[in-house]
Amino acid sequence: MNFSFIQFLTLFGALSLFLFGMKVMSEGIQKLAGDKMRTILSAMTSNRFFGVITGFFITTLVQSSSASTVMVVSFVNAGLLSLVQSVGVIMGANIGTTTTAWLISFLGFKLNIAALSLPIIAVAFPMLYFSKDRLTSLGETLLGFALLFMGLGLLKDSVPDLHANPQMFEALQNLTDYGFGSILIFLGIGTLLTIVLQSSSATMALTLVMCNYGWIGFEHGAAIVLGENIGTTITANLAALVGNVHAKRTALAHTLFNLFGVTWMLIAFKLVITTIDSYMVGMGFASPMNSPEMVPFGLAIFHTAFNITNTLLLIGFIKFIVISVEKIIPSKGKGDERHQLEYFGSGFLHMAEFSVLQAKRETRRYCDLAQRMFNFIPEMVYQTDRKKFAKVLARVSKYEEITDRVEVEITTFLIKVSRKQLSTSASEQLRRMRLICSEVEKIGDICFKMATLLDKKKEEKAYFTPKQREELTNMFELVNDAFDVMMVNMERGEMFARTNIQQAYILEKRINQFRDNVSEEVIDDIEKGSSHVKSSFYFNKMISSCEKVGDSILNINEAAAGVNIE
Repeated sequence: MNFSFIQFLTLFGALSLFLFGMKVMSEGIQKLAGDKMRTILSAMTSNRFFGVITGFFITTLVQSSSASTVMVVSFVNAGLLSLVQSVGVIMGANIGTTTTAWLISFLGFKLNIAALSLPIIAVAFPMLYFSKDRLTSLGETLLGFALLFMGLGLLKDSVPDLHANPQMFEALQNLTDYGFGSILIFLGIGTLLTIVLQSSSATMALTLVMCNYGWIGFEHGAAIVLGENIGTTITANLAALVGNVHAKRTALAHTLFNLFGVTWMLIAFKLVITTIDSYMVGMGFASPMNSPEMVPFGLAIFHTAFNITNTLLLIGFIKFIVISVEKIIPSKGKGDERHQLEYFGSGFLHMAEFSVLQAKRETRRYCDLAQRMFNFIPEMVYQTDRKKFAKVLARVSKYEEITDRVEVEITTFLIKVSRKQLSTSASEQLRRMRLICSEVEKIGDICFKMATLLDKKKEEKAYFTPKQREELTNMFELVNDAFDVMMVNMERGEMFARTNIQQAYILEKRINQFRDNVSEEVIDDIEKGSSHVKSSFYFNKMISSCEKVGDSILNINEAAAGVNIE
């Protein structure tokens, strides 16, 4: 076979340029959409039809159902989407992949867009140096579009000529001689290609090029298209392995949906292929069975008809699908239900702008973790049973380890995302989140020191007076009020936080004033001999520690509001 290693590298390079162009175009569109896209995602409801439309919209932009379904699994893992919502989005994602086939069929083969790629790059490249984010993002989008079709053009030119390589044609012909078995073989090829390339769009591009040059016929191209639908489910399932029970259920729902579709399509395969062929001939076009140039259009029709029909068949059974996956993957209790952070870095970084939404959600959950840890401290103050006290102390110790680990995970994720090309707004949000994570970790350390202090107090048999207990209770309530304001500001976003920041300042002032008043009382009580020196020492330390927690809470509030940040 006259096909050298250099020619193979050229073919692989052309495919790589196609994928790189897709990536640049996707990131440019995401940045161009910015907060609007995140608003659309966060506004998702359980309305299944809206979910389908949203899934279609996302996949049309990112041009990869593998990436969009991995993203959906990530949203479910983080609690942004329910299982019912996610199934609708996945259905729409499958329909969204059909736009690739139409785009390539119309522009890639009928129009010589590759010839216009350099002029488009000439327009787009200077835009990358504009100061306005919108123009820069538009330039990236145009640049990605040009590179994508330049890659497609090179891909068409790099495909080996069958006349010069008759052995390759014979090898493919041998695979087409097994009747229905050949359909299954090409289905497997489509599945394998999608798993390797991690993009159904790239597999579709390869398939359309091979069909256009007569490597394979309409039937076998359609079988590869069906294989793509299975390949995308394997990607999502691999991503869900490190997710929680909800993520695993979402990936399984995606698998069941696509397997059902592929199964009924294989049963009706001959009928569907024949119908599409008759329809195209009836519309005045050449038959895709006989004309290789018409196969891309035939496959675009097949791909679209398959995904839309499959969605229409199953959209009324979303709740049944959810019940099925819940029975197949039952919950193993609270430990399994706890949302995990390990999913960071698995597929989500392909969509840097989307990852800001994920990071914001996880950062808020990290803040919630700090408040729960702080509330173990009052429990330790009032606990008289030694065994129960030891149990709470162990929980505080465990939470301290968790806060340290989670801070590393979130910060690592934020650093990775910040290396991507982001809008100025998204970059600033990531910087603030890193500051917030640092403050939350400080709160965890302070709480652990307070717990250790209480343990030492118990060992030394020092006891708080009723008055000290009452004042500690008041201080705990003040700090919890500050936590509540902080959590609302984190949830509602920057604009709300700015209008509500005054409430945070008022509470911080009360905490500081309370600390100052108590410090003076401690000195007076020691001088009067109305309290023991040891208990006063521990009491003063507890009050001071609570004030330090209050300082960190204020810093988090200011980061959330975007004020007083150095």
